[in-house]
Amino acid sequence: MLPAAVRRWLHRPKRSDPRLLSQFFYADERVTQVVREINCLDVETDPQQYLVLLNQLHLSQAELLAIIEQIMDECIPKERHGRDYVIKFPEDLLVDSLRNHMLFAAECLMARTYIDVDEADGVRLRPLAKDLLCSLELVRTVLREQSLSQHGPYSEPVRRALIRFDILFAEFELSYVSSLVSVKSPEEIYRQQEIVVLFCETVARALKLGYLTQEMIDGYEPQLMFTIPRLAIISGLLIYPDGPLNLERKPEEISRVFSPFYVLLRKIRDLLRVLSKEELYILEKRVLNESATDSQASCEVNSADFRGSAAPHICLSVPRHPGQESKSTRAGAVAVSQHSRWLELRARYRTTEDMIHTLFVCVSGVADQLQTNFASDLRSILKTVFAIVTSRTEELEVTDTGQVGVCVGPAVPRLTDCALCSSGRQGHGRQDTLEPPEWVPDSTCSHCMACRVPFTFLRRRHHCRSCGKIFCSRCSSHLAPLPHFRQLKPVRICTHCYTTHLPSTHKDASGL
Repeated sequence: MLPAAVRRWLHRPKRSDPRLLSQFFYADERVTQVVREINCLDVETDPQQYLVLLNQLHLSQAELLAIIEQIMDECIPKERHGRDYVIKFPEDLLVDSLRNHMLFAAECLMARTYIDVDEADGVRLRPLAKDLLCSLELVRTVLREQSLSQHGPYSEPVRRALIRFDILFAEFELSYVSSLVSVKSPEEIYRQQEIVVLFCETVARALKLGYLTQEMIDGYEPQLMFTIPRLAIISGLLIYPDGPLNLERKPEEISRVFSPFYVLLRKIRDLLRVLSKEELYILEKRVLNESATDSQASCEVNSADFRGSAAPHICLSVPRHPGQESKSTRAGAVAVSQHSRWLELRARYRTTEDMIHTLFVCVSGVADQLQTNFASDLRSILKTVFAIVTSRTEELEVTDTGQVGVCVGPAVPRLTDCALCSSGRQGHGRQDTLEPPEWVPDSTCSHCMACRVPFTFLRRRHHCRSCGKIFCSRCSSHLAPLPHFRQLKPVRICTHCYTTHLPSTHKDASGL
């Protein structure tokens, strides 16, 4: 009888074997080897090597978990635990390496190291962390045995272990993230979907009135991140009062994004209702151009400019039909009372300019607070809005050779700090052996080089294989081959390079 070590050596899969179990075997070996090196290292004498090994462990564990994920999709596709709960997570947490972060968090909890959670939550989560790590070890054991058998379908012990691990991982992930951030309720998710609809209707109205152009939207002009929320507040309070900004409801019945501003929104709504069409036009034009806040709002307004605009219309005449006299009288009395209220509000301001300026400051203040206090929610809302309202028409592009090609997607302006833009090397594969770009060192970059959000424990750095710069996962979510850099398999590419420097023939519709 051959010793177990000899049998293991004889039956080990080939490195060239493309099957998932073979990939798992070598990924598992790498994790084991790095752990062994860490255990044998004297941290005090060589702290730098310890950090290097920790980084290697992080990368090897991420690869191992990714392969296990693929094995679960192949082995237990119908028994996978649902992960619909991730829609409740803030967008900043939805990174491609979230699974690896959860594994690291479980290991920290077992070592009684509470990095992101307080001690009480840590004590509560430790049993879940222990079950998860034990389940992972069992999965690794049964998959190693299966990988040495080489043939046949997945065994029943493998299936049971994978199902158990999938359930425990989902339970730990939801519990751990819930202890870090406020997880949205189903009602709140629905309310934010209503806000998406309001924002889309606002953009449609702005396009109709000529406030915005489709080119501005397709070009993702930065000022739209401020303009759209401000216009949406005005539209939600005045144009679509039965939508998500219906202030006839209680504060707790509207989205948590707007509920902190409930009292201020009511005052804004009351003041908006006294505006004439011309005054509403002036206010919205000022919102579109913030630099106009210090100038006097005086302009001649053509009635055609107000198609679709809503403004108060008071009818004080009373119908004379005998059967409706009493009802009409009451309606007239309400209209008179409302008109008196509006006159009272206008009387508080010395001039129309003062009233419009006050409205502009209040509306802008609420919108800017959304950018500060609910940045993740607002980014998610705006991302969905742009996905809906951006034009998908194909544009013709003339290449250097004079040939006409198809460029899919919105035109993206050149960036002065982009080496590809400044050098004119578009990466269209006309040269077969271009040198790949040098990567920006991780240590020199603390923010995403596109959206400028700071990197954290959960928001990781990602290099674009096309330009070498560092981005968050949201700004580098595209996959495509780069044959001019000898990258024949799809690799990570930032949004700018994907839309600007990549030919349509190399684009892959799937994201990371």
